[in-house]
Amino acid sequence: MEKAVICRGVRGATTIEEDTPESILRATRELLAFMIRLNDIQPDDVASAIFTTTFDVVSEFPALAARQLGWMDVPMLCGHEMRVADTVPRCIRILINWNTDTPQKEIQHVYLKEAKALRPDKRLASEIDLDELNQWIDEQLKNWS
Repeated sequence: MEKAVICRGVRGATTIEEDTPESILRATRELLAFMIRLNDIQPDDVASAIFTTTFDVVSEFPALAARQLGWMDVPMLCGHEMRVADTVPRCIRILINWNTDTPQKEIQHVYLKEAKALRPDKRLASEIDLDELNQWIDEQLKNWS
């Protein structure tokens, strides 16, 4: 009997030092690449993705970074987070709705840079070589036109 495939959420967040298009895209590509590689997410298995930012991030749509990584057919939406006092500034968050048979407890959520404060309980269970990750990102960008 085949296992049922269900939709699971994969969360991630990161921060940028300055609100520029390149900072937003670079940080979002890095975060998304971590999420993809740690969980072995294939674009065809992604139901949708939601990208949000704090109100101080306005220079670019973070979803463009996913398009740059090849997610041409994935439905995506960008928006702003609620204005909550004392929140992490210049923060980009991602929620991937992923069709998978991976158990919820095995999904690795990724919190980078200052966004680690949002979920200090979510430490990466696996390590990824940053040079290898950046090489993978660069390969994906070669296909972006």
